[in-house]
Amino acid sequence: MNKKVEPDLRFLLSHPAHFLSLGFGAGLFPRAPGTAGTVVAIPLYLLLAGTESVLIYAIVTLLIIVIGVWICGYTERELGSHDHSSIVWDEIAGFLITMFMAPLAWWSVLAGFLLFRLFDIVKPYPVSWFDTHLQGGFGTMIDDVMAGVYAWFVLQVLLYLLVVR
Repeated sequence: MNKKVEPDLRFLLSHPAHFLSLGFGAGLFPRAPGTAGTVVAIPLYLLLAGTESVLIYAIVTLLIIVIGVWICGYTERELGSHDHSSIVWDEIAGFLITMFMAPLAWWSVLAGFLLFRLFDIVKPYPVSWFDTHLQGGFGTMIDDVMAGVYAWFVLQVLLYLLVVR
């Protein structure tokens, strides 16, 4: 890794990978950049959910994950720090996973947001293992992908119990 760098506006704008991995600037928030990154994912979710195509949603989300491995890895190498708190592309991917096939409604967005943040912060096993043992862009992405899967599962159960029944 390079020497440690603290990201700022100049860093954000110095390379497209930095702009994306820092969540269009959300990762520069001094407090709770992961939460800010998740907020940035909401308009993207609304756009994708508005297409009403599960296939398009799934393909775009998969592309965000795959691209995320490279852009997050590149940015963390430039920062000299694994999974730096300013890298929030993984939160964007995790939230989109959480919201897969969720109804387009304010209450589902709120529930998905809260569930994803909970699983991302608490990091239940094996999310915690991925977070501490895997390096590089894949390591940065996988813990939030798994947190998104956990949050998706809980959200789907809640939707079934509260809406479908």
